Amino acid sequence: MYNKKLYVFKGDKPIEAVIRTYTYSDFKDLIRVQQESFPPPFPSELWWKEEQLSNHLELFPEGALCIEVEGEIAGSITGMIINYDPQDINHSWSEMTGDGSINTHDRNGNALYIVDIGVSPKYRGHGLGKALMQSMYEVVVQLRLERLLGGGRMPGYGERAAEMSASQYLEAVIKGELQDKVISFLLRCGRLPVGVIPEYLEDQESKNYAALMEWRNPFLKR
Repeated sequence: MYNKKLYVFKGDKPIEAVIRTYTYSDFKDLIRVQQESFPPPFPSELWWKEEQLSNHLELFPEGALCIEVEGEIAGSITGMIINYDPQDINHSWSEMTGDGSINTHDRNGNALYIVDIGVSPKYRGHGLGKALMQSMYEVVVQLRLERLLGGGRMPGYGERAAEMSASQYLEAVIKGELQDKVISFLLRCGRLPVGVIPEYLEDQESKNYAALMEWRNPFLKR
């Protein structure tokens, strides 16, 4: 079971927080956080259901983490293990994660795949998302996996789709010519771009595209 105390910051003020494995009693709050994190036009049918959360705990509790700030659940991150082939990056979120149930989890795989990360809007700007991502890097190291992977939404792409391809948009964000609230966040967390995936998720803002982003375990030889 994962449990880490830390401080997050509201401006210059440090606030006590805990990142820990979530439990069955947390489900109501986890669903609330996801509803707050992903309002419409994000499809509501993709919000967590209790059956999915139960599967996370039964199949891979090491990848089921939440963050509490002053006793209130303010965000969560969920991962699973996959067997990753760098020569074949195309997939959808649904097929990779079993529609979020993680029944495709492979205990003998080589990479940790991020299923979801969300932070309640009232706690954004406190560094919670980066702290949650760092905790998943620690899980990768602990389990001696090769890397962490996940598809990052590109919610700024929809406004640029008429003037550039998804790959061009991603390149512009990497160069700092454009900012994207998800991809720029992942870059700040140390994630590196692998490529663009079409039809990753029903996501109007991203035109259904995602950027596959990775973090490689620095303790493994290559």
